[in-house]
Amino acid sequence: MSHPPTTHVYKTAGNCQIKADVYRPAAAGPTPVLVYIHGGCLMYGARQSINPRQLELYLGAGYAVVSIDYRLAPETKLPAIIEDLRDAFRWISEQGPALFGADPARLGVVGHSAGGYLTLMAGFAVEPRPKALIPVYGYGDIIGDWYSKPDPFYCQQPAVTLEESEWHRGGPETSELYEGRGKGGLYLYCRQHGQWPLAVGGVDPARDPAFFAPYNPVQNVFPGYPPTLLLHGDQDTDVPHAQSVQMAGELAQHGVKHELITIKGGGHGFDGKMDDPVVKDTLVRVLAFLSEHLGMRG
Repeated sequence: MSHPPTTHVYKTAGNCQIKADVYRPAAAGPTPVLVYIHGGCLMYGARQSINPRQLELYLGAGYAVVSIDYRLAPETKLPAIIEDLRDAFRWISEQGPALFGADPARLGVVGHSAGGYLTLMAGFAVEPRPKALIPVYGYGDIIGDWYSKPDPFYCQQPAVTLEESEWHRGGPETSELYEGRGKGGLYLYCRQHGQWPLAVGGVDPARDPAFFAPYNPVQNVFPGYPPTLLLHGDQDTDVPHAQSVQMAGELAQHGVKHELITIKGGGHGFDGKMDDPVVKDTLVRVLAFLSEHLGMRG
């Protein structure tokens, strides 16, 4: 990494300070912005998790990169998490030009896993609307069987009890993991019991699916949805490849410009293999997609 980021508090919710790391490219003047959204099933993860070699590619291409935190479930539920997403984009738009030379008219988003889900949410839930979305092994249907029924892959692993998951253990709202938080087994418990939507939303989708409609990207695609480049491995045991296929189908139905790049044999996190020729080629295509839709001023 060429230089450390500048860290800003973009929002305070109660006692929780929610932060963004801003990385500036070498170029001066108003620059297009790439918002990076970390994964971690909305329960874990942090803004510092951006792959340093991917970061260097984005900076070298002339983008300012803003890696955002957001409050985590189950202490914070889905409506407030999406509120954080909206507030992050509002902050970039309102404060970004003066703070780091942002051009809010040229905004792209890249996110991995749950960050890919939030990237798809940004296509309709935030202002200003991004010009390009890149969900990497993301998902558009949060109440499908894959998330709301026991998962065969995770059921092969040692069973986690409700007590071991520490689901209902108290604790403050947080956007950053801290020692002693507990809940280390919560995701595994949720996947073994099909209860992730309940843990994250606070509502059982079988009883009230309408609650999830505003938070379900596949239900919110429209003709003005941003151009989208979906990346997914076909051997992903965490987020099914079918999630990106489904989203691509919705985009096609509404006439939205999009492409699905399927990584043959790729699992969850395939892009961590930065020396793999397939990954290198895929990132070249990512940069070309960003250049096409965000543009670079001469």
